[in-house]
Amino acid sequence: MFGKRGSTGEGRPVQEFRALALETALPTNHASLAAEPAKLPRDIAEVKRLAVVEQPPKPVAPQREKNESYYDTKSQVFTALIDTIDLSQLSKLDPDVAREEIRDIVNDIIAIKNFAMSIAEQEELLDDICNDVLGYGPLEPLLARDDIADIMVNGARKTYIEVLGKVQESGVRFRDNQQLLNICQRIVSQVGRRVDESSPICDARLPDGSRVNVIAPPLALDGPVLTIRKFKKDKLTLEQKVGLGAISPPGAELLQIIGRVRCNIVISGGTGSGKTTLLNCLTNYIDRDERIITCEDSAELQLQQPHVVRLETRPANLEGEGEITMRDLVKNCLRMRPERIIVGEVRGPEVFDLLSAMNTGHGGSMGTIHANSPRECLNRMESMIAMGGFALPQRTVREIIVGSVDVIIQAARLRDGSRRITHVTEVVGMEGDVIITQDLMLYDIEGEDANGRLIGKHVSTGISRPKFWDRARYYNEEHRLAKAIDTMELQS
Repeated sequence: MFGKRGSTGEGRPVQEFRALALETALPTNHASLAAEPAKLPRDIAEVKRLAVVEQPPKPVAPQREKNESYYDTKSQVFTALIDTIDLSQLSKLDPDVAREEIRDIVNDIIAIKNFAMSIAEQEELLDDICNDVLGYGPLEPLLARDDIADIMVNGARKTYIEVLGKVQESGVRFRDNQQLLNICQRIVSQVGRRVDESSPICDARLPDGSRVNVIAPPLALDGPVLTIRKFKKDKLTLEQKVGLGAISPPGAELLQIIGRVRCNIVISGGTGSGKTTLLNCLTNYIDRDERIITCEDSAELQLQQPHVVRLETRPANLEGEGEITMRDLVKNCLRMRPERIIVGEVRGPEVFDLLSAMNTGHGGSMGTIHANSPRECLNRMESMIAMGGFALPQRTVREIIVGSVDVIIQAARLRDGSRRITHVTEVVGMEGDVIITQDLMLYDIEGEDANGRLIGKHVSTGISRPKFWDRARYYNEEHRLAKAIDTMELQS
């Protein structure tokens, strides 16, 4: 019966559903009540009175502050809906078909319970209930927007979003912290993880690859805190980053060559600077016949090549066993005949294994790291190797880094919210105990316009023959490299 609708004339399924809805939505003496609306029970009459008083018939904004009466009405409708539908049958339907079915059923329940609601309020209630049953509740309108980069939920009453590099408060609210926690649990359970009092911190991902972090009470004092790093539906390309001003055309050409000639790349930058997006862009220029293995805490890289193996870490279980760390994954990669190893984010001792892989025949490997400059990136790698308990002399550690990393690409989120590639830096070698680097390209900030947007351009540093020139010649890319460098110098 569920999933079949008909007309009111000879549509038996609708008539049968209305009979079933009466059984579930009204008390046992529903026949007399349906025949005599004046004898409604006290609770329904009270809900009706409150709806008339507290919910005016004028249209309201989609993101208005909802009052207790709204949530009381929604709770009654939701309970009747759950009693009416068969969830096992619902899961077999196409999402769009399921949404239409739920809307029809909710409309019938509202008519049976005789709630006094305007059309706008009814539509809002329909959308909310559909989102609760089939999606992520109040988050659904935000997830549907492609212009949002981050969603930050600070408890049930405060939700912030980042649009065009600027953080602003959203009107989205949750009924209470329990509803928010239920949605968090729904998200993390999809990737086999959990969040509760015994495990209050969790990293997960949405089906589209968007990164999710949850921290729940008792660590979060004011209710669960949910942070979502959203990915655009259309994957950003290097050409699109040129259009956005993140990199100049000759700079983009330089990056393509660096990726093509199998330089070992580390992408450095702060939180939200676009490291992962840039990594996705660079992987587009990897040959399609190469075997690529990715290692991530929460899988978010979206490579287009056919021969890709995706690996993901695993937290410990309730007994504290079964944890698989990033270092475990990187070490195992070396036994899987990789041609390139890509680590989503290097944040610990696994950097030693990645550097070892880069230095033992796995050219073209890539990774990201949190650092504010290329020089700071090198220092962080040193400190992360020390975190792993390796008792190596400082010079030895630096020699490993120099022998492994070819290029550091620095990404930054500027104060106006724009994202720019600020450095393309080559690791040249060592003089004494000091690592020598040279910048191939820099981003020069010249000022700001009347709207507060920063004005700048990418300039060449005058280096005409990078260290990886011989590598470019090996891949027959030296003419293209020389042209990109000459164009960059002319534009400077």
